[in-house]
Amino acid sequence: MLAQLKRIREIIDRWWSEFTLRTRLMAAATLVFSLVMSGLTFWAVNTIQHDARLNDTRFGSDLGLLLAANVAPLIAENNRTEVAKFSHRFYSSTSSVRYMLYADDEGNIFLGIPFSETEVQNSLTIRRRIQLPENYATNSERPLVRQHRTPDGEVTDIFVPLTHEGNYLGVLAIGINPNPTLARYSNLTRDFTIAVFVSIWVMVILGAVFNALTITKPIKELLKGVTNITAGNFKQRIDLPLGGELGELIVSFNEMAERLERYEEQNIEELTAEKAKLETLVSTIADGAVLLDTNLQVILVNPTARRIFGWEGQNLAGENILHHLPMSVQVELTRPLYKIVRGEREGAEFRITLSEPTERTVRILLTTVLDQYRESIKGIAMTVQDITREVELNEAKSQFISNVSHELRTPLFNIKSFIETLHEFGEDLSEEQRREFLETANNETDRLTRLVNDVLDLSRLESCRIYHLEAVDIAQPVEQTLRTYQLNARDKGIELIQEIQPDLPQVLGHYDLLLQVFANLVGNALKFTETGGRVAIRAYVLDGPSPNAHFLPAADEEHKTNDKAQIVRIEISDTGIGIDPEDQEAIFDRFFRVENRVHTLEGTGLGLSIVRNIIDKHHTTVNLVSEVGVGTTFWFDLNVFQEAAAPVEKVRVEPASEVDANSAIARVL
Repeated sequence: MLAQLKRIREIIDRWWSEFTLRTRLMAAATLVFSLVMSGLTFWAVNTIQHDARLNDTRFGSDLGLLLAANVAPLIAENNRTEVAKFSHRFYSSTSSVRYMLYADDEGNIFLGIPFSETEVQNSLTIRRRIQLPENYATNSERPLVRQHRTPDGEVTDIFVPLTHEGNYLGVLAIGINPNPTLARYSNLTRDFTIAVFVSIWVMVILGAVFNALTITKPIKELLKGVTNITAGNFKQRIDLPLGGELGELIVSFNEMAERLERYEEQNIEELTAEKAKLETLVSTIADGAVLLDTNLQVILVNPTARRIFGWEGQNLAGENILHHLPMSVQVELTRPLYKIVRGEREGAEFRITLSEPTERTVRILLTTVLDQYRESIKGIAMTVQDITREVELNEAKSQFISNVSHELRTPLFNIKSFIETLHEFGEDLSEEQRREFLETANNETDRLTRLVNDVLDLSRLESCRIYHLEAVDIAQPVEQTLRTYQLNARDKGIELIQEIQPDLPQVLGHYDLLLQVFANLVGNALKFTETGGRVAIRAYVLDGPSPNAHFLPAADEEHKTNDKAQIVRIEISDTGIGIDPEDQEAIFDRFFRVENRVHTLEGTGLGLSIVRNIIDKHHTTVNLVSEVGVGTTFWFDLNVFQEAAAPVEKVRVEPASEVDANSAIARVL
């Protein structure tokens, strides 16, 4: 027996453990609700029954008092026959009275309805009496009420004292039947309470069965779908033919999954596009860029970095950067890279000179790449800047400052020395000596003026100032230049030659700038030509098709049909010392001076740089041919001025061949 009870208990425990917490709570709530409803119903039934008893008691008491008041005089006269008749009529007129008993002052029953004492005595030969409290006769002002249960139901007993003129005559006992309608409603309420309790549990059980059959499966499917969505499977769909709110929930879930799938595709496309933009941006920046992970493996390299380090054609993705860097860079970066990865430093900057693949100077910046919360290192960004040109410019700038300082110091020292001498010893000097000192100071002042003017001219030409070109007769600046340098050439014993083609058309140019070009080129020619040499200026129309024709605007039909005689070539030749081939490549750079190599004459190194900038303003280029010990020829082309001509684009004329160079020098000789 105990084993069976234990087995039943285990079955119940296992069955209860299979329910979810929500099901258990629902069962507990249902039990509490049903118990509360049943308790309220039973309380209502008891209240109704209690009220019914009170009503029956009041009714019986009033009825007993009324009946006692009517029969008390008859009993006092001992007229029991009239008492019996009156009582019988009263009993027959109502169904509420179960019985009526009359007892004397000693409690002996002498009349009973529906039976009488005589009948009882004759049939039962038993003398009956009513047992009342001992002090009932002295305290008989109010009826005594009690209740007892019979096979036919509960009966209310009313004991009413019989008194007449202050004399206690006995007692009247009346039995009152319960209200049949109230009893019927009481039974109905009890049955309804039981029905409510049973109905609640039946509905709960049916609901649980319905939930298991129709709701549990969709919920499990929804749970499975949500799990797949959480795992990133946005293709998850639920196909269950359900209606109502659950059906709307499934439809909403499918719409949500479809939107998430579209958003995922859109986000992937956007991320791919952003990645492509980033790669394009990185690939187009002028500086080299290398992105590393925390293992120093290459993630991204742009073309500039490949060109600087000579990585063209190599696949470096996933490779350790230290295995591919030049040795000079590897020695400098190994320790800082590992420190940055360990978080011991945030970044670093290095300036390194590379010898391969080409000789250059680079600036390398190392920067940490942090996560969105700036807490952990995700990688290292390496920026490589080619500062070779910057270094060269800084060196040229330093050289220029040194040269200018020297050039300024010498004339200033000379001016100060001669002026102080004149000031202190002017009276002791002859007139010829004073004039010589003043002439020297004046020459040194002119030298300072030329130096300052060259610097200002170069700065102005390299600015964004726009020069308006107009028609210029090239013979005029040439003649003015020759007049300026005629005396200087005569003093040095150099012959100045002018070869201007007759009827030369006007050119498109700026008079003052062209005059400055001639002055610089002729001045340089005189400076580097020995006594007995010659300097020539030539200007002639270039024979054959115009080399500038393919640069002219397409709308200029006149230029397209007249491709001849559109260019005037200008040459400045000398029979000087010439220029070495290695110097010819840098002759037009700022601050470059040939005299630094040949140790002849002094200068600022800005004259030819000014010439190049002026010729660039005329949309063409200046070229040269030179041979050491033979001479040098500078030449450039200018466009012929046209009345309706549109602005001419910048023209790049190919350098003259060696035959043209030799013939130009031969013409001077």
